Amino acid sequence: MPSATAERAAAPHGLPAPEVVLLAETDAGAGLTGAVAARRLAALGPNALPERRGPGRLRRFLGQFHHPLIYVLLGAGALTFALGEVVDASVVLAVVLVNAVVGHLQEVRAERALDALVAMVRTTATVVRDGAVTRVESERLVPGDLVLLEEGDQVPADLRLVGVRELRVDESALTGESQPVAKDPLPVPHDTALADRTNMAYSGTLITSGGGRGVVVSTGADTEIGRVHRLVGATEAVQTPLTRKLARFSLLLTWVILGLAVLSVAVGVLRGEPFADMVTAAVALAVGAIPEGLPAAVTVTLAIGVARMARRNAVIRRLPAVETLGSTTVICTDKTGTLTANAMTVREVVAGVTNWRVGGVGYAPHGDVPPVPDAVREVLLAGLACNDADVVERDGRWAPIGDPTEAALVVAARKAGVTGVPERVDELPFTSQRRFMATRHTGGVVYLKGAVERIAEFTGAVDHAEADRLAAQGLRVLAFARAHLPLDVELTEEALRGRAVFLGLQAMHDPPRPEALDAVRACRDAGIEVRMITGDHRATARAIADHFDLAEDAVHARVSPEEKLRLVKELQARGQVVAMTGDGVNDAPALRRADIGVAMGRGGTEVAKQAADMVLTDDDFSTIRAAVEEGRAVFDNLRKFIIWTLPTNMAEGLVILTAIMAGTTLPILPVQILWINMTTAVALGLTLAFEPREPDVMRRPPLPPSLPLLTGALVQRILLVSVVLLAGSFTAFHLSGGAVDEARTVAVNVFVAAQIAYLVNSRSLERFRPHVGLRANPWLPAGIAVTIALQLLFTYAPFMNTLFHTAPIGWASWAFVAALALVAYGVVELDKWWRRR
Repeated sequence: MPSATAERAAAPHGLPAPEVVLLAETDAGAGLTGAVAARRLAALGPNALPERRGPGRLRRFLGQFHHPLIYVLLGAGALTFALGEVVDASVVLAVVLVNAVVGHLQEVRAERALDALVAMVRTTATVVRDGAVTRVESERLVPGDLVLLEEGDQVPADLRLVGVRELRVDESALTGESQPVAKDPLPVPHDTALADRTNMAYSGTLITSGGGRGVVVSTGADTEIGRVHRLVGATEAVQTPLTRKLARFSLLLTWVILGLAVLSVAVGVLRGEPFADMVTAAVALAVGAIPEGLPAAVTVTLAIGVARMARRNAVIRRLPAVETLGSTTVICTDKTGTLTANAMTVREVVAGVTNWRVGGVGYAPHGDVPPVPDAVREVLLAGLACNDADVVERDGRWAPIGDPTEAALVVAARKAGVTGVPERVDELPFTSQRRFMATRHTGGVVYLKGAVERIAEFTGAVDHAEADRLAAQGLRVLAFARAHLPLDVELTEEALRGRAVFLGLQAMHDPPRPEALDAVRACRDAGIEVRMITGDHRATARAIADHFDLAEDAVHARVSPEEKLRLVKELQARGQVVAMTGDGVNDAPALRRADIGVAMGRGGTEVAKQAADMVLTDDDFSTIRAAVEEGRAVFDNLRKFIIWTLPTNMAEGLVILTAIMAGTTLPILPVQILWINMTTAVALGLTLAFEPREPDVMRRPPLPPSLPLLTGALVQRILLVSVVLLAGSFTAFHLSGGAVDEARTVAVNVFVAAQIAYLVNSRSLERFRPHVGLRANPWLPAGIAVTIALQLLFTYAPFMNTLFHTAPIGWASWAFVAALALVAYGVVELDKWWRRR
């Protein structure tokens, strides 16, 4: 507004409509002139959200390599290449490249949230310019334009309404308000919350009924949706617990490997060995100690988790989000459609002394209902007759046409078999001022529906005690009456006074999902705090919260986008891992900031889906619970793989280091180490990704975010197995009695056989699990069979003998290999038994 002061222009909802028109330098009837609109467009720019310029594509792609684990892998590739193993080096580098490409694509998809916001405001608008009604692109709107609104329109800019005709606006995407809001051009206090500014229509919201006109007060980035756009753009996505832990783990592993390599060179040189030979041995040590298969295992395990979650109605948009769910400590959930059915449902009908309860949830017009007394039937008929809504079946789901409250009345009547509404001949429509509706039908019968206090004005006999009882339960209560008015008498409020007879009440609500009640309980049993965050009124939120036994401080009502974002940040500052659900534009900043953002697939906006990490295809809280369960299983399986693979890598490094320090022949060559690492990681290790969930996965608290990837007990397990492998390989090498190549072949097979035994141990990190059986994970016996076949090829195929410096071995050597594998298995199970005690 060019001539307005900043203070007054910033709060148009607090000003009378004529003053807003004056400040905007426009005309309430003729609108702006074309010349003025052109000047303002040139000065202020188009009514569009600004494009966000980030790093270029190449820079963002190169940023994917900026990670300690990637540095380790690049080092592994370089060291492998230095050893002359070009093929193996290429495999390692290919893994790095694939991870970078996947990460880059995930980042690009996350940025689409801003593109979706921009697309939301690209529409056309009906405006009055130079006194004539015309259609213009919404991007060409300027402050001061006079915009006309009709049912079905999308509001093209922030408008101060100057005239309405039974106007109702769906603002749920912006404010979280579950019901369409009735609009009124009268000013409201300057400190009125966004959701209660009834004289404003905001960009991106939808006109559900009626019409009106409004003066544009904000365009582009200055609109409320523009403010959300800035929040989304300024909100950084946080690292997942897994990526943080892997980063710390990788950094520690890097220093350990470098330290051992330097130590081996120093010891060898001090013993008088040639420096070049010691460098080659150190490279072999480093190659053996680096877990080349870890990135592939992480990706495959997460991908399997994605597939399992998809079968349970949760679509994952970013792979690390799978694991994040398993680490979640707080779930901040929306109310409408997530904890509730997002379907207004009549729960009770009061008619005289009769209280008739209605069964069923949602808009399906059928269900078990008790016998219908005549008095109740009359109340239901009034609700069906004094009504502009309907329900229809689409793709197997019943959906409302028109106002959800009126649709609930239609459903209640149909459930009871009430039909036969006489033809309507006249009506008094509902308005925010009138607060009731009346319809006249053939024969002169008139049905009234509306607020309890308004119907009482016409009947004087409303049961206020019952209305108060129902309202105290968080129910929306409507009163119904019937009157007879001759057709030659005009239908007016005055004509109805004294003629109406009170029929009864209908009480409705958006009921809790039955499955959500169990899911919230399961989350609490799993040590996860559940908080309700909603744009609805506090009383409505409190009533639903009582069904879920949520504490007072776990309910946040009437929250703005900034408040949602601030709450997420506060929880994260306390060390919590936060999952945030949402479906509207107003949820996008918090969805992006949360450790895992969860969007609604059915009722959610595209903006929310693009900002989220996970989309629920059924909009059901119980699906979040299922996803948490799968997430915990994924994290368990990742830890199983890491704890299974590290002893092999550590033992391989220790074998090289021990041989150098003892001045003996290497029991295993670098090329043989690469064979072990690359074959067993795929054939054996990846089978752990298919392990079923542990039985107590949802009966234990979430792991603290500060807990390292490897606890002290698990580190001891890794050291124990490493020592067993080290001792077994040296024993096999020195007791084989054959040539060097044959002795090394026995040592390699000891390593692989012990890995097979330890794989069975690792199916559970704490429990003795032979009772689980191989059928629970058919990939495991298949992986073992493939590994055995590869080792036979490695041992007996002449070309493999040439490539890997191996030799055939006899039955006695195989018996020794099997015996050492059994010893390794027994040692780990004894360790489990001791720790359980």
